[in-house]
Amino acid sequence: MVGPSCSSQPAPDSLRIAVLAGGIGSEREVSLMSGANIAAALRTAGFNVVESDIRPDDLHILDDPKIDIFFLALHGEFGEDGQLQQILERRNLAFTGSGSEASRRAFDKVAAKKVFRGCGAAVAEDIYLDQFEETSLLAARLKELGHKFVVKPPCQGSSVGVEIVAGPTEAASAANRCVERFGDCMIERFIAGREITVGILDGKALPIIEIVSKSAFYDYHAKYVDDATEYRFDTITNPILVKTIQKTSEQCFAALGCRHLGRVDLILSEDGTAYVLEINTLPGFTSHSLLPMAAKKAGLDGPALCAKIVMAALRDRP
Repeated sequence: MVGPSCSSQPAPDSLRIAVLAGGIGSEREVSLMSGANIAAALRTAGFNVVESDIRPDDLHILDDPKIDIFFLALHGEFGEDGQLQQILERRNLAFTGSGSEASRRAFDKVAAKKVFRGCGAAVAEDIYLDQFEETSLLAARLKELGHKFVVKPPCQGSSVGVEIVAGPTEAASAANRCVERFGDCMIERFIAGREITVGILDGKALPIIEIVSKSAFYDYHAKYVDDATEYRFDTITNPILVKTIQKTSEQCFAALGCRHLGRVDLILSEDGTAYVLEINTLPGFTSHSLLPMAAKKAGLDGPALCAKIVMAALRDRP
């Protein structure tokens, strides 16, 4: 069984849930889709639901004393980086997902990787850049990492701004473009392998999904638009490796201080090493989203999944 028993919890129709979506991040449209799907699932599960397109300059929904739980469906800036969570914490309001500190650490890929290293997880070697650096000098440093690189902003989601490039000079140029656009950049050694993801529900790993994208990598288009992207279960046949990947994912989730729900993204290399890339603390609930797919594989449909998340938040409320 995944997650705690809800037998002693109040009836759904006695709870009023506010689904918070939209926001100001680059993934606003995805957030609105997630929010609509979550709200529909919660209504099917019997909850009283209101939906709110929340923004930093419009927080009126937080003043409603009739709301029991705030279900966060935001992605990116303001919703996933700890800002909204901090506001909710200061008001002693109950909400789904990780708290402000865990959200901040998970959203910052540089900070998150330090935590992953600390709990023994394998991560790709990287160089952090927060200002323009002469291309030739940066390229010379990058030669030590390898010949193919992933260049990405540390604090964006849904693969926004990510480039995969070959050669130190090309990587240095991409890194400077990233710094110009986002303010900083992380350049990682490219790890060849299979893209996998592990959903986490209340601290426990869900079935592993392998992502097979028709594009060069699992970018924004592949995540939310491309119906050709394949999501496969049971492709890792070694049961010991499956358990190792799931345990590593749970450990990284716990080490960051995350709670309720999340998704750990990894690359499984040819030698069987699972490299942890990042943890998404507020994974999507769109038709292409992976946490609901994994939950369904584990026997939980959308309403049951959302109900479990609500009950976990109710258990942990201030």
